[in-house]
Amino acid sequence: MTTLNWDPFDADIDADPYPLWRRMRDEAPTYRNDDFDFWALSRYDDVEPAHRDTATFISNHGTVLEIMQPEPLPTAQLMFLDPPDHTRLRALVSRAFTPKRVEQLEDRIREICNEFLDRVAGCSQFDFVRDFASPLPSLVISSLLGVPLEDQALLRQHIETVFHIEPGVGMINDKSMGARSAIQEYILGQLAERRVRPRDDMLTDLTLAEITVDGAKRRLTDDEAADFGNLLVSAGTETVAKLLGWAAVLLDEHPDQRDEVAADFSLIPNAIEEILRYQAPSPVTARWTTRDVEYHGTLIPANSKVLLIAGSANRDERHYPDADRFDIHRSFDHHLSFGYGAHFCIGAALARMEARVALEEALRRFPRLAVDRDGLVKLHTSTVRGYSAIPIVV
Repeated sequence: MTTLNWDPFDADIDADPYPLWRRMRDEAPTYRNDDFDFWALSRYDDVEPAHRDTATFISNHGTVLEIMQPEPLPTAQLMFLDPPDHTRLRALVSRAFTPKRVEQLEDRIREICNEFLDRVAGCSQFDFVRDFASPLPSLVISSLLGVPLEDQALLRQHIETVFHIEPGVGMINDKSMGARSAIQEYILGQLAERRVRPRDDMLTDLTLAEITVDGAKRRLTDDEAADFGNLLVSAGTETVAKLLGWAAVLLDEHPDQRDEVAADFSLIPNAIEEILRYQAPSPVTARWTTRDVEYHGTLIPANSKVLLIAGSANRDERHYPDADRFDIHRSFDHHLSFGYGAHFCIGAALARMEARVALEEALRRFPRLAVDRDGLVKLHTSTVRGYSAIPIVV
């Protein structure tokens, strides 16, 4: 048997990491990689509690392996904060990111979906990613924030550039960081305008959000509000695009289940949960340990990098019976693709709505959604898995 070596940067491994992750669960549930100086947990019963233990596994040293460093990151972004700062900031942004605000978007999401699908009507083939799954989330986020229609195309260009991958560097490169800065400056400008001329949108809600801390009223600073808007842009676009891509590919691989879903849209919500479990769009999250912690007789020292592999935990047969089988009728309590605990994805409800509406509209037009598998192109990063091209034969 080959030596057990998980390199999260290896595109060949990433093409199908599940056999290797199974070996890690069985042979090295407390995995150590000396080359990249990290530990990894792969079993459900280890990954899920680690997500909840924000005292031991902290986020402020970075949640992506490439950017982790010995000192806390100088940022106020929600995903890099720990309690109590994270708790206070999340409470504030939740005042703006309300269920009502998300629910109000459904008609707009459906409208955007049909705009894109109208453009490919009559075509014999189109690219599900380029023509549908990729542009959809950026316009949804723009609509949620309240970005004027005349600015949405420009913002979408910046969003697409955020995910530029530089060979040998990945997504942490000058072009990507420049786009993030451009988005930050744009949102700051919009926030300043909302303070003068409020509107019925989330950017205005962010300027008004307020909680009481130690008896005093607390509002978001403009930088905090802009950081949250930037987080929505980065976390809420690429992952939703990858979720939709996996939906198309998995339903094509299981045509009997695709036909069931196309005939009965009430099956879509559970199908989405199974897609998320089976192929997590963002399967790896990094944490930093604050103390020594022991798993399976192996000590992980304090001040260590630990990768929590949700993609592996979601396929752990110790928790999910017949875990490697894709089944839209599967009954299970939850998966870890949105994280868990304090850092559970704040946009999960929006992502689920986008995916549901997008699949409804795509299957309404193309009930026998068929993928040209010879044309599939995978996208590889250390944290996001999915496709950059999915040709659909109509």
